Amino acid sequence: MLDKAVDAKDDDCRCLGVKDVLCEVVRSGEAFIGTDFLKPASACYARRLLHKDPAGRYTVLVMVWGSGQGTPLHDHAGKWCVECVYRGRIQVDSYALHGSDEDALVSFTKERTVFAGQGEAGALIPPFDYHTITNNEAAPAITIHVYGGELDWCHAFIPVEGGYRRERRELKYTE
Repeated sequence: MLDKAVDAKDDDCRCLGVKDVLCEVVRSGEAFIGTDFLKPASACYARRLLHKDPAGRYTVLVMVWGSGQGTPLHDHAGKWCVECVYRGRIQVDSYALHGSDEDALVSFTKERTVFAGQGEAGALIPPFDYHTITNNEAAPAITIHVYGGELDWCHAFIPVEGGYRRERRELKYTE
């Protein structure tokens, strides 16, 4: 079903199709993710590869968020993404960037906050992909992320005096 969804003509249609697939599968109530993927990590959220499209069109990751775990403000390095909650509840804060890739410092304006529970999904399509994800609940949250390719790095935005400094972060999978 994902193969068909990513064959859409543009990123908007791709994301809409992937979102529909994820919501349908998660809302079915069927447990389709192995228990090895559902374990929290102690130091930070867990990031595990569930599937990589042999043609390189997309990857599917499972992320496990312990209580209080989250991401820094970040982008997706120009790749589209659909995120769906498999279990629990997360908070996603979206931001508008003020500045350009050439600027040493940039600033952001928070655009909106979304609280998402099981079976709810959202899409991030560049250039509108600056966000944070946080689990503010006592129980772990589990999300499924489908990226338009392999997301092996991103920019994290570190708060400093006068704005945010862009920092390239290499991304790894959790064992």
